[in-house]
Amino acid sequence: MDIAISIKNLKKSFGKKEVLKGVDLDIIRHKTTVILGLSGGGKSTIIKHIVALLKPDSGSIIVDGIDVAKADEKTIFEIRKKVGFLFQSGALFDSMNVFENVAFPLKEHTKLSNQDIIKKVEKSLEMVGLRPKEVLKLYPDELSGGMRKRVGLARTIIMEPDIILYDEPTTGLDPITCDVISRMILNMQQELNVTSVLISHDIKESFKVGDYFAFLYNGKIIEYGDKDSFKNSDNDYVKQFLEGESKGPIKVLA
Repeated sequence: MDIAISIKNLKKSFGKKEVLKGVDLDIIRHKTTVILGLSGGGKSTIIKHIVALLKPDSGSIIVDGIDVAKADEKTIFEIRKKVGFLFQSGALFDSMNVFENVAFPLKEHTKLSNQDIIKKVEKSLEMVGLRPKEVLKLYPDELSGGMRKRVGLARTIIMEPDIILYDEPTTGLDPITCDVISRMILNMQQELNVTSVLISHDIKESFKVGDYFAFLYNGKIIEYGDKDSFKNSDNDYVKQFLEGESKGPIKVLA
């Protein structure tokens, strides 16, 4: 299988807390890989290493043949143009309206004319199910949580990335909006043929969009497989996690 991202023996500590203890994970190109696990377990730490927002203590993160852990700033800059990152909050600029937020990457990294930027902004908004004329002049505090996520995704895809990283995209949203966001993620993968990595602890929504699943526990990936194999895992920790999601609060995994 064609591997877009290969993570080998990734270790990361914050102070005395060892968060990642040797993560091994291959991300298959043009598919959606979901990383599941308990809150605070280090899932977001993994994807922040992919775009060099964090530097590992040891290990490698190979993105399209380049180890970002050892890359210089110029190389990292080029890699980041290929990778879109949708932060949990949407990470919109409060002082900018929707048009300015979505257009920001184009103004920073391209020499497109204003007219071409307008066309690309409108197309990106339409792809995430928003009507440009209704939202272009709105500011983030005038948007619902779901709309902020969609605007954030429109900004993420406007540079036509090869890889999209989603950090807890449905956190804090109502069930209907969660379903909308999940369908949107599916559409992005199908229409743009991107490689997607989704961080989540929401099993229901994850199973709607994921092709492959990895379970992070105690700093390591302890289970990996496609949807069917993951659902039928014999791993006690994975089974407890899946049962806890459907039956109530999960117990502390010992």
